[in-house]
Amino acid sequence: MEDFTAGATHDQPSHRQSSIDPPFDARVRQLVADWGAEKSPELIEEMIVTALKMAGDKMGTADLKLISRTLKELRYSAEVFAPYRDFRKVVVFGSARTSAGAPEFQVAEEFARQMVEHNYMVITGGGDGIMDAAQRGAGRERSFGLNIRLPFEQHANQIIEGDRKLINFNYFFTRKLNFVKQTHAFALFPGGFGTMDEAFEVLTLMQTGKARIIPVVLLDRPEGTYWEKWMKFLTEHLLKLGFIAPEDFYLFKIVHNVSEAVEEIVQFYKIYHSARWVGAQLVIRICHPLSNAAVAELNEKFADLVWTGQIVQGSALRQEKNEPEIWQLRRLIFTPHRRSFGRFRQLIDAINIAASES
Repeated sequence: MEDFTAGATHDQPSHRQSSIDPPFDARVRQLVADWGAEKSPELIEEMIVTALKMAGDKMGTADLKLISRTLKELRYSAEVFAPYRDFRKVVVFGSARTSAGAPEFQVAEEFARQMVEHNYMVITGGGDGIMDAAQRGAGRERSFGLNIRLPFEQHANQIIEGDRKLINFNYFFTRKLNFVKQTHAFALFPGGFGTMDEAFEVLTLMQTGKARIIPVVLLDRPEGTYWEKWMKFLTEHLLKLGFIAPEDFYLFKIVHNVSEAVEEIVQFYKIYHSARWVGAQLVIRICHPLSNAAVAELNEKFADLVWTGQIVQGSALRQEKNEPEIWQLRRLIFTPHRRSFGRFRQLIDAINIAASES
């Protein structure tokens, strides 16, 4: 899972992590070259060597099957998503048991419809209820379904069934990884254990800096109180007991209608584009340059985030050469403390309302 990035991992010194001996390493390198691997051949070499090392690890058949199937699921899902990498996407979570006539169903359908109007694609678990509603709103062409094989309840809805963009997972963890890795926003509707599991996992990953900071909106039926009751549990128990911090509440937003939810997501990408780590530096890509006054204001308001130096505006770093499609974007670059990631969300919001250069 990418650490607070949009398509790139931390940049660390290049060291080969897996090797056997120089002659054998050379044979693997030649095999990869003969196959014609053009992108990151050294990573393919590492995977091959790691797989071969398992032959001598006295690993059980069950473990080998788990690793093999995991790699196959990750490889196949990456292949399915690859043609759509230029589209922003929103994941919709919610109960599979919500009926088609329920108000929540109608809200989810309208939300997905409006997100598609803003050129987003919609990702759901591919099942019934809220998932079906969102895919009805998005339409088959703009939908992905990440289904899970269960002995009961879960099957593909009619909108996505038979589509190439329906992926059937054997493991929850590979499915969850794809939800987080592939999306640019989350929309959560009322649900049960599964929805709560997904909600808290997403928030945990962002809270700890192990996933990108992206919008998380919580929707309900008109006049519904599901998320307000959930919020009461957070504030009266988790916060008071010191298990979470006040800034963690900036990682999500309870919204009360579809328009507010859509605006929250669209506004997030008004100026902010993406971010990645380059060593200890955080590089924030922005769609429009900021004025000197705006950058100065960011330094004043978010001095607590900066570990050393200050926030400066500049161009792409040489370590970003593997992302030529966004090379021209301006950057805000600084060395932050790697904590209080709710404050990072506040920084992104401040960037989006900052005055642009004339």
